[in-house]
Amino acid sequence: MKRLVGVAGCAAVALMAVQGVAQQWPYKVLSTTKVGGEGGFDYVYADSASRKLYVPRIGTDGAVAVFDLDTLKYAGSIEKTSGHGVAVASGHGFASSSPVAMWDAKTLAPIKTIDVKGRPDGIFADKFNDRVYIFSHVDPNATVIDSKDGAVLGTIDLGGAPEQAVSDGKGHVYVAIEDKGKVAVIDAKTMTVSTSFDLQGKGDGCAGLAIDARHEILFAACREPQAMVVLSAKDGKIITTLPIGKGTDGAVFNPETKEVFSSQGDGTLTIVKEESPTSFSVEENLTTMPRAKTLTLDAKTNKLYLISAEFGAAPPVEPGQKPARPPMVPGSFSILTVGK
Repeated sequence: MKRLVGVAGCAAVALMAVQGVAQQWPYKVLSTTKVGGEGGFDYVYADSASRKLYVPRIGTDGAVAVFDLDTLKYAGSIEKTSGHGVAVASGHGFASSSPVAMWDAKTLAPIKTIDVKGRPDGIFADKFNDRVYIFSHVDPNATVIDSKDGAVLGTIDLGGAPEQAVSDGKGHVYVAIEDKGKVAVIDAKTMTVSTSFDLQGKGDGCAGLAIDARHEILFAACREPQAMVVLSAKDGKIITTLPIGKGTDGAVFNPETKEVFSSQGDGTLTIVKEESPTSFSVEENLTTMPRAKTLTLDAKTNKLYLISAEFGAAPPVEPGQKPARPPMVPGSFSILTVGK
């Protein structure tokens, strides 16, 4: 009997240990809200100030769907806008569409469209001097727009295919160059590339980029290898690398919790803790949803939002043809809310 009690006691301790590990992983998917809608999808953007969540949909009938950030109820749309991403600055919204759409961020009323060259993909708004950067994988790599009036100020050759960008708020814009294994550094005043940081083979195919502006630290989320490269924003010196999931396409840093998040197409969200400006560790790998590869942070509530959908079986491959994408299950497009 004593032996049985001992075994039971060990089992209880083991269970408590497992529960203890679970308690150390505070993040979870709080809700999966099916909102439906047609078209492809790429980036998602939270306008914390105006309490709006923007979800661009790509296609011939593309539009930017807008949801209430607190309830996720449909709040309107920017019609006839097939764009990949959205940014808000100076009270105006912009979509990385062709042409670029510009609207009133409060009322969603269209203001105008802006002709740009290249193939608009990523987008970033820099509060340092109220400019919006439209990124393209072909020349010109970046088109710079004045967020106050929508005027095109110029273009920038980044020397490669740009993905996510961040700013230190002091006149430097950092851009992940996906096909070069580098981070380009833009002088926001002169609109030129002042330098670039080589990731030295520790990360390539980098699509996500986040920044701890206070401590001048960059976090590059890369696909080959699957790693988050942590480096100095001052000189590009690599501090460390950490493993992440497969197929990252976005990263964000939360200065309040000192955590950086990388969303991956394999249906995982990697959470890295900044224990100090020189010490970092993987805190959690959260299961989200396959293809939920981009994310955005609501700075007011500290909640994260990801987007994805369900897909059926891919059609048979015809001889000499590339494999077709599997069809999206109608009505399955969803917004995932992640938090503690």
